[in-house]
Amino acid sequence: MKKRLLIVDDDLSILKLLNFILSKEYDIVVKNNGIEAFGWLEDGNMPKLIISDLQMPYFDGQSFVKNVKISGFYRNIPVILLSAAHDLEEQVANMPFKVEAYIHKPFNPTTLKTAINQALEVYDATDSN
Repeated sequence: MKKRLLIVDDDLSILKLLNFILSKEYDIVVKNNGIEAFGWLEDGNMPKLIISDLQMPYFDGQSFVKNVKISGFYRNIPVILLSAAHDLEEQVANMPFKVEAYIHKPFNPTTLKTAINQALEVYDATDSN
């Protein structure tokens, strides 16, 4: 069975690209913003990993990930942030929570797949203990 990834981004072209790159290996669920994504989680769904844009309307990536990380149910789900923000490193350094990786847009698909594999290896190792 494929591992399920939740992808949250308001850019349709990015969602299509990520789905194309990752759907052969993973079960992909896409949401357009943090409100939709958190609602999906609260409906009892549990992905193995979350890939989220940082800059989205309504409920931005930082607010979404903060809510995931402070929740009791979802806090151990690995998170990879994608962003075109020029100050991405600074934003991540100032976040009150940890993310497994952050990647600048435009991104190299191989770099993203490597980050996903590394995050899932750590998650699977801690999840089995």
